[in-house]
Amino acid sequence: MSQGQAGAEQRLVTPGMAIGPSAGKRAGSGIIAAGESFVATQLGWLRERNNTVSVDPINAAYMPRSGDLVVGIVAEVRNNLWFMNINGSFQGLLPMSLAPWKVEFGAARQHMDVGDVVLARVQEVDECHNVVLTMKGVGLRRLNQGAVESIPVQHIDRVRGENNALLKRMRDACDCRIMVGENGRVWIDGSSEGIAWARKALRCVVDEGHSKAFETILSEMENKTKGDA
Repeated sequence: MSQGQAGAEQRLVTPGMAIGPSAGKRAGSGIIAAGESFVATQLGWLRERNNTVSVDPINAAYMPRSGDLVVGIVAEVRNNLWFMNINGSFQGLLPMSLAPWKVEFGAARQHMDVGDVVLARVQEVDECHNVVLTMKGVGLRRLNQGAVESIPVQHIDRVRGENNALLKRMRDACDCRIMVGENGRVWIDGSSEGIAWARKALRCVVDEGHSKAFETILSEMENKTKGDA
């Protein structure tokens, strides 16, 4: 299963496909143990990290969990709350009591209107899939500048890299702040050239991150930024 290791091209697997022996390894998401072997349960790219074998799905939907950092977009405003598009099957609700400002009843629109972008956290998700958001917390705020790029949620771990190494590398290369939301939205803030580079790099990670050519492509992009400096 060397396909999941650094520097090797990842292997595309399909449900029911035998992956290899399970001895000394743990089954992660998208994998089950059958006897002494691993079997894939979904279509995606095989990955092995810290002796855990898993499958990164080709397609996935965002499922909110308590504590998730999300980039939300105001979709509707009521007297005492905001409805947020969080790139999921259900909208997030931000009551005025969990906003970062003191909001009078009926004055919600004075603080945020439809189309405004925010950095928030999921406060709770109940059994009816109601998603309550909060903007009370360090760094949570309305995003008044920068740009938002969307990536498939199944590629979030790949964008971050092990111990956030790839994300830090991209930040250093473009000299931008980059915040990755668990809902597949990425906020980028910096110069127009840096934002353009970061967007290109994110697309590269999504399209080529599983291939052997990825490291070469990214290094060439980094060298171009150094040459332009």
